[in-house]
Amino acid sequence: MIKQHVPIIIGVGEAVEHLTTPLDGASSAPDLAALAAKRAMEDAVSVNKLATEIDVLVATRTFPDSNPMWPMPFGNTNNMPRSIAQRIGANPKRAIYSKAGGNTPQQSVNEWSEKLARGEASMVMLTGAEVIASTKAAMKAKTPMSWGEQIDDGMENRGLGIEGLVTYEMIKHQLVSAPPGYALCETARRARLKQSVESYRQDMSETLEPFSQVAANNPYSMFSQEYSADDIGRVSENNDYIAFPYTRAMVAKDNVNQAAAILLTTEDKARELGVDQSKWIYLHAYAEANEKQLLAREDLGQSPAMRKSYQQALALAEITSEDLEFIDVYSCFPMVVSEAKDVLGLTGSDKVLTATGGLPFFGGPGNNYSMHGIAAVARQLRTQPESYGLVGANGGFMDKHAVGVYSCRRGWQVCDSAALQQELDTGLEVDVELNPEGEAVVESYTVQFSRGKPVLALVVGRLTTNGKRFLANGFEGDAALLEILLSKDVVGKAIAVTSLGKGNRVALTQKHLKQLLPPTSSVLRDDYQYCQVERRGHVLEVTLNRPESMNALHPMAHEELSEVFDIYEADESLWVAIITGAGQQAFCTGNDLKYSASGKPVWMPKSGFGGLTSRRRKKPVIAAVNGFAMGGGMEIALACDIVIAADCASFALPEVKVGLIAGAGGIQRLTRQIPLKQAMDLLITGRKVSAQEAQALGFVNQVVAQENVLDAAREYAKLVCANSPSSVRLTLELLAETSVHSSIEDATQGMPTVIDKLFACEDFMEGPKAFAEKRKPKWTGR
Repeated sequence: MIKQHVPIIIGVGEAVEHLTTPLDGASSAPDLAALAAKRAMEDAVSVNKLATEIDVLVATRTFPDSNPMWPMPFGNTNNMPRSIAQRIGANPKRAIYSKAGGNTPQQSVNEWSEKLARGEASMVMLTGAEVIASTKAAMKAKTPMSWGEQIDDGMENRGLGIEGLVTYEMIKHQLVSAPPGYALCETARRARLKQSVESYRQDMSETLEPFSQVAANNPYSMFSQEYSADDIGRVSENNDYIAFPYTRAMVAKDNVNQAAAILLTTEDKARELGVDQSKWIYLHAYAEANEKQLLAREDLGQSPAMRKSYQQALALAEITSEDLEFIDVYSCFPMVVSEAKDVLGLTGSDKVLTATGGLPFFGGPGNNYSMHGIAAVARQLRTQPESYGLVGANGGFMDKHAVGVYSCRRGWQVCDSAALQQELDTGLEVDVELNPEGEAVVESYTVQFSRGKPVLALVVGRLTTNGKRFLANGFEGDAALLEILLSKDVVGKAIAVTSLGKGNRVALTQKHLKQLLPPTSSVLRDDYQYCQVERRGHVLEVTLNRPESMNALHPMAHEELSEVFDIYEADESLWVAIITGAGQQAFCTGNDLKYSASGKPVWMPKSGFGGLTSRRRKKPVIAAVNGFAMGGGMEIALACDIVIAADCASFALPEVKVGLIAGAGGIQRLTRQIPLKQAMDLLITGRKVSAQEAQALGFVNQVVAQENVLDAAREYAKLVCANSPSSVRLTLELLAETSVHSSIEDATQGMPTVIDKLFACEDFMEGPKAFAEKRKPKWTGR
């Protein structure tokens, strides 16, 4: 039933700004978004008199505000919607900055149509812009720009909205940008359809060819060149691979200066303002759905969320795909278009699924692309008032979908996607193995390119032992793997996989994998670069040796320490280890932030920070904390069995002060080693505590003068070495074995398995024998 407040689109506007010389007059993002907004108002009425009627302004989040690594060298507004409002003469009651995601323009139309129908707003402006082309050009030309703005008025910031889109597993394997993620899905789709690489490449090219024709005739295109299918699919110097099987012409281009805006109101408000009815566009039905996280999807080559959201929108509108005259889908990559055709039953049809020309040709203004799609479809519908149009928007790796069915015909209804989402949420998920080992088969793959050269293999596989899925890279320098992936179809073929600190790695065979594994040492070396080691009888002393960086650690230092403690655990003649820091200032100040900010690869060995925090140890380690123990440095200390601190030492887990968490065991260990309330005090404030307070809290054993801290640790090590190393080792093992139990009753039930090991130790016989013979025992640890 149509309610009194029927929401409608009354105005649409777009803007494009091609690069000019000089660049100092280039528009900022608020400038360009405001231009599109003004055009939307002018589209609604010939005289621009609507700005003061806008009570809600929603700005689409820009790419630079969606990713902390995106450069913003010329400043930025702190309040995008208010900056736009000021430029168009509006003073809305609500100013909203949307979440990231290509689905947000259509989602915003859905949301605010509902709110207009409920009387919660009277006129809503949706707008957004990207000026990435000008930004990059100005950076290259070293042209100074001044785009910084500070506005104190209120703004509703809805946040990034990227939960689940990027995981640590994906970051570790360099699956963070769109091309390789979609390429993996594309290859999985090709395999499901049982097509050859060449046949599928031809299909992708032919799918996109009409898009370039539309873009070439669109006055708002950033790129107006028309391509043939051969131009799109053929690899050449100017059309090299980005991520196999994608050539440059197949992928979204974000190097744009584009903006779009949509003006929403209600029928009664439009009549009041004298907006001609020929301008009115109705949202007949809509749907929204979120997909499962990429690696958890049952089929990487399909999106049930896309299928169900498109189908629900059409069903609620009581039409079929045959009734759609105009369509625009978020065409960032060929797969999205191909899947949309399948979903709509248009495979084989000559119907073009774009009104703009698509992201690879028209341009890809990030999260705001589908605002252009809605604007273009609206203009087309006005030329055929009885027709229907559909806009399909998606974000992430086809993660988030929003669909709208439009027409100039009168119609409106509130649509609920809750049941749809619940059905998707309860669907099957694939188990992901984070540390795969052994034989596997390839499920999908891609190769990332840089400047025309293959640089990184990405493989999704299934273990033959249990069918679990894993994500992996090839080994650095494994040219044979890259060649095979680029020359043959390897889906379903056997492959070997192993798990390393840098991430999972695959090779063509187990033999080749073993040859590619980094060399390991079974004996301590004399040439460690980032630490010093010294044997003192049964004691191993390890000194973090980066005093110029306050002993902060980077990946190479972690790898060295991991090797050192691997050897310590394996060497039967070493019974106790001491870890300390070089210099007078610091034990360890945690992660080397300067290195992390350099853009170089960042990883952690499987044994954790400093080679200790994720290690399952069977031998004791003493921390001789000679100075600052901050962040990861404190987590190393907490991972040790005994902590002896200099009287000048201080401890802190300050991660919360810089938007991080103590993720290397600090949270888990501190809350187990001292009372919970005291632990929470340190964890959620990040405050620094002295060695004396740390001892009072209970995570430091002794406090001594700084000049005595290493000697004190050595004396303590002597105390430990006076005892049976087997007993000490099995004490640690029993503690680890029973720590899974929350109650002491459960932890002490039955006979521990380590008792059997104790009976087999030489020390088990030597101890009573030495006692009976009234002599010191001769421990062997065997």
